[in-house]
Amino acid sequence: MVIQRWQSVLLFIAAAVMACFTFIPFGIVTTPDYTFNLTGLGFYEQGTPTGGEAPMVIHTWYFFMLSITTIVLLLVDIFLYKNLRLQQRICMVSILFIIADGCVGGLLGFCAIDDGQIWWKTTALCPFIALIGAILAYYRMAQDYSLLKSADRLR
Repeated sequence: MVIQRWQSVLLFIAAAVMACFTFIPFGIVTTPDYTFNLTGLGFYEQGTPTGGEAPMVIHTWYFFMLSITTIVLLLVDIFLYKNLRLQQRICMVSILFIIADGCVGGLLGFCAIDDGQIWWKTTALCPFIALIGAILAYYRMAQDYSLLKSADRLR
């Protein structure tokens, strides 16, 4: 007996929200000379110059790879419904990765400014929303596990 209902939807929502956090700017850092957008890939100068794409000032590949790993874990976790214990373990690991991703993003924003200011966009709330979705999915998996155990006891 395989049960797969709401945890798939919750894990997909968490993955989509983390993808938004990775690819959409979630902070604006202003210094006396420049204004930068903070994204998963790094700090970009705000605005588009006449010659093309805005130059990247600081690369943050480690942050980008952490975010992509989190998204992949959440998406893989959707398809592990036949092995419920493994699905719960992967969900717990992805919860830890979401927490780490939010902390690294916050540290990047606060440590990057020396004499400037940072304004957080609403996209900065994405790890919190993804964390709630992953935790709710974990509890749904635990409910399904207890339901399966009680069904096996009846046989």
